[in-house]
Amino acid sequence: MKKNENHSHNNSSETISGSLNSYENSKIAGIEKAIDYNFKNKKLLIEALSHSSYANENKRNRKSNERLEFLGDSVLSIVVSQYLFEHFSHFPEGDLTKIRASLVCEKSLHIFAKKIELGEHLLLGKGEENTGGRERASILADAFEALIAAIFLDGGLEAARTHILRFIPDDINSSRNAAFNDYKTILQEVIQQNPEEKVEYVMVEQTGPDHNKAFTVNVCLNTNVIGVGTGRSKKEAEQMAAREALELMGYEA
Repeated sequence: MKKNENHSHNNSSETISGSLNSYENSKIAGIEKAIDYNFKNKKLLIEALSHSSYANENKRNRKSNERLEFLGDSVLSIVVSQYLFEHFSHFPEGDLTKIRASLVCEKSLHIFAKKIELGEHLLLGKGEENTGGRERASILADAFEALIAAIFLDGGLEAARTHILRFIPDDINSSRNAAFNDYKTILQEVIQQNPEEKVEYVMVEQTGPDHNKAFTVNVCLNTNVIGVGTGRSKKEAEQMAAREALELMGYEA
């Protein structure tokens, strides 16, 4: 029974491979080598590598990786959650939540993607290609999640788990207290991925008597307010503003 299943997989793979162009086949070969995993269904891998700009420009009815990204996010979360639950049983729930957030945020996924040079293997439209899409953190992070989903659909949860766990750092235990304790620094690191962006903290209100003052600060990205924070000192208010900005950007602070 298993031989027949494998045989049908091979036929399917050959048919799909035959429908790909040389550019797509070169991307497949490169990423399969980088992740040490060979897809049975090459079409899944092409979908995972296809940015919406490529799908929109391509006349061969290619799908973008956006739906796979949605699934990959969930697979990543369950694998990381189980790993932390099993290996750090002495950590309280709050710490586990923060560590998981630091491992699945865009910043970390961008780093993971760069480790396998995912940017080099992406399928991008001409516009994204010409404006540095292969280096853009958001594109790389999304594609990393899409790749996880493709492996999950192609080889099952264990294949996806094997792939994901390669990226879990060894120093989680020593770094747990540092996770998300300096929101300003984390926000700055996130924003620095796009050098043209500028973060500024602006105090907008100061209330209360001298012994019990409250400060309200806006954090602005260029000229747009992306977070508001209140605290008993300017520094505390800035940290709270940065924290809100991170949360609004999808970083679990």
